[in-house]
Amino acid sequence: MRTETRTYRTGRDDVVLDLTDDCTRFAADLGDGLLHVFVPHATAGLAILEVGVGSDEDLLATLRELLPADDRWCHRHGSPGHGRSHVLPALVPPYATVPVLGGRLALGTWQSICLVDLNVDNQERQVRLSFLPG
Repeated sequence: MRTETRTYRTGRDDVVLDLTDDCTRFAADLGDGLLHVFVPHATAGLAILEVGVGSDEDLLATLRELLPADDRWCHRHGSPGHGRSHVLPALVPPYATVPVLGGRLALGTWQSICLVDLNVDNQERQVRLSFLPG
């Protein structure tokens, strides 16, 4: 299995960060198999969705509605609403698996692999890309 870890800066705002280009480069020329993407953080997730036409903002708006950044959370430290970030992976899992055919991601036309991060206290994220040959 080929694997590597990449670091991304997510900043101080809620973010949907498109990782598709990095995933595409990682899987290039590896043949057939599965690309597994994993975020080893308790406060981030991965989603496969269309980006750039408002869906990413719609996802963030939905998460803000479901998981408000206020003091209702039992898990309390850091910025107000930090506890919501610990609930996020139950709704947006910290992993995604995509088929790879002939070294190319078998995503749908409008699908992108995205890191979803609501934790404004942690501005740097690790993402592990692993390729399991078929």
